[in-house]
Amino acid sequence: MKKAGVILWGMVEKVSLWCLSALFFILRRELTPQAKAAFLQFVKFGLVGVSNTVVNYAIYLGVLVCLRALGVWKGYDYLAATAAGFVLSVLWSFFWNNKFVFTVEEGEQRQVLKALVRTYISYSFTGLFLNSAFMVLWVDVLHISEFLAPIFNLLMSVPVNFLINKFWAFKKEG
Repeated sequence: MKKAGVILWGMVEKVSLWCLSALFFILRRELTPQAKAAFLQFVKFGLVGVSNTVVNYAIYLGVLVCLRALGVWKGYDYLAATAAGFVLSVLWSFFWNNKFVFTVEEGEQRQVLKALVRTYISYSFTGLFLNSAFMVLWVDVLHISEFLAPIFNLLMSVPVNFLINKFWAFKKEG
């Protein structure tokens, strides 16, 4: 399984760099090694984000269906499902971002608990507070289906989460 992941990442990396190179060529800009590295890090973050989204949405749907079947928290069941999806999917994201995206180099150290707490704080801002507020807007004000509303939230939360994670939650120590 690990070999398949390495092969898949290699293909994604080549396609991503080809697209980035084409963009830089069109813009008549030099593609520096730093730009390549930053772009590939964002692509990795995006891949973790896609898996996080699947995990979050699956948990959201599972909890929502269960709460509705049980008839509890009527009118607020979608918010409870959002919270459950958040808690578990952030843990998922932290694991993969720590292992795959924001890695430490040899000789460097990361305070894992501190990074985990910062990850929850950063995702709390965009992933829980902001998304919950927008869920109320989508569902209660604009009457968008509570099954589709979380998808709209992704467009604003992904870039903000990347920047917060890169420059604060997974910031390299000293």
